[in-house]
Formats: sequence, C-alpha cells, structure tokens
Amino acid sequence: MGKLPAKKPPTPKMAREELAAAIRDKPLPPDPLSAMNLRSLGLRIGIPALIAWVIAFAIPGWIPKVVVGVLTLVAAGLALWVIRFTKRSRAVAQIVREADTAEARKDAISKLDAEFKKDDAAAVFAKAQLQLQEDPRAALRTLETIKLDKVMAPMADEARAQRAMIHLMLGETDEARALVDKIDMSRHKDAKARAMMASIVGEAWARTGQAKKAVEVLEMFDPNDAAYVELRPQLLRARAFAYAWANNTKPMKQALRSLKELNPQFLSGFITKKKHAMGVSPRGVHPALEKEAFEMLMRSGVVPRKMEYRR
Repeated sequence: MGKLPAKKPPTPKMAREELAAAIRDKPLPPDPLSAMNLRSLGLRIGIPALIAWVIAFAIPGWIPKVVVGVLTLVAAGLALWVIRFTKRSRAVAQIVREADTAEARKDAISKLDAEFKKDDAAAVFAKAQLQLQEDPRAALRTLETIKLDKVMAPMADEARAQRAMIHLMLGETDEARALVDKIDMSRHKDAKARAMMASIVGEAWARTGQAKKAVEVLEMFDPNDAAYVELRPQLLRARAFAYAWANNTKPMKQALRSLKELNPQFLSGFITKKKHAMGVSPRGVHPALEKEAFEMLMRSGVVPRKMEYRR
C-alpha cells in the first residue's frame, strides 16, 4: 500500500483562508424591496406618522401640521436611504460570495473599484475582506481610507474592529489596543455585531494586560449559542487568549479543544515563530497557551510528526 500524502502544516495564510470562507458563506443581507421588508418598513414608519398626523389635526393652528409634515419628510428620506444602503450592501455581498479563488478575488476587487465610489463604506469593507487573504497589509491600508470622524459611529466602530483584527493577526497588539479602546459596543443593537466586536476587543485586551476585563466581556457571549455559530471560532480564540493571560488553565484548554473539534488548523494561530518558521508573531501569546496548542496540534495528526519544529 502506498503512503498517504502528508498534510500541509497549518500556516497563518490557512487561517486567513478559513476566515475568508466564513465571510463568503454568510447569508446575503435581506432584499429591501421584498414584499415582507417593504411592509415591515411601511408599518414602522407609517403607523407613527399616521398617529402624529391625527394629533396634528386635532390641535388648532398650522404650526403642529408643519412640524409633523417636516418630520414625515425626514422619515421618508431616512427610509429611502435605508433602502439604498441595503441594496448596495446586498450587491457588495454578492460580489464577495462569488470570489472563491485568487483570480476571482482580483476580478471582484476590480468590479468594486469600478461600480462603487471610493468612499462607499460597504465596498471598502468588502475590498478589504478580499485583500485580506493574500495581503493583510493591503487590506489594512484599504480600511484606513474610511474617515472615522466622517462616518456614523457604529460604522466607525466596525472599521476600528476590522483594523484591530488585522493588527492582531500581524502580532501588532498595541496598535489593536489603541483601536478597540474607542469601540462602544453599547451602540450596536445586533447581537452578532456585538459578539464579533467582543471577540476582537477581548483578544486585544487579553494580549495587552487586561485579561480580567477581557474575560468579563467575552463571557457575555456563549460560543455554543446557535445565534453565534458563525462567530464561534473567533469567540473561542479570544477566550483562549483571555483565559491564558488570566492564568485560568482549565477553560483555556477547553477553548482550545473546542477549536480543535471545529478545525485543528485554528490552533496554528497560537503557534509562534519560536516554534515554527511560518508561525505567528509571539507578541501577546502566552507561553502556556502556545505549549498547549502546539501539543494538541501535534496529536491531531494535521502536522506530520517528523516535521521539524523549533523546541
């Protein structure tokens, strides 16, 4: 019998490929022009507007009617903006979903550059996601084009989080910390958005001396909750860092075991250049965390045992 081909050792690029695949597999934003969404939007705006007009007509004089008229126009303008923004986001997401090869990503970036304005935030985020797999630095430069003081606060937070995530991947923990400290998760109503930001904020805090604070924020989000299934690897990774620096070995090992069950290659994110030439930066990686991840990875069989690692 011939020998089975040896599996390639996990590398940071493989981790980026896993992340890119997860991004592509996310469901498209809802179609804003579908009957259900139009009805929902109409009810949210129409009913309050109707009540306001009834009150305005019940009050003598023209001032109440003018005030309600202005508010109605503002609400209509906001609804139109929401529809247009969602349509753009959906179009951008569709482009990203189809980019599953290096050539397809190159074509998708060209399409984004041609079809969307340079300051279109949705297109900027998408372009950075596409660049991330081949060139994290290019993705970082793209995200830095978003003027944080010019966009809405939640969008600025998302830009900070994405930039911090890349800095963490590159081992630039101080740069990540400076970004996450300005994120306010309380202004994000979507549970998944908060969980995603918590995973990045928590990891940055854990790797820069705030492990206790990191544990507190991360334990607000259960990685086993079905609502966070797409974010489970990120939440578990952040927990592993937080528990390691909090000297809480048991939950650290549990987080690593859960990551291994999802995909042993996730463990490569804790193996530094001290252990392997293709490893990550050692900044912010606790020695006990690396040791445990390394041993689990070797036992998993993903890495050939005869492969030489630095001891």
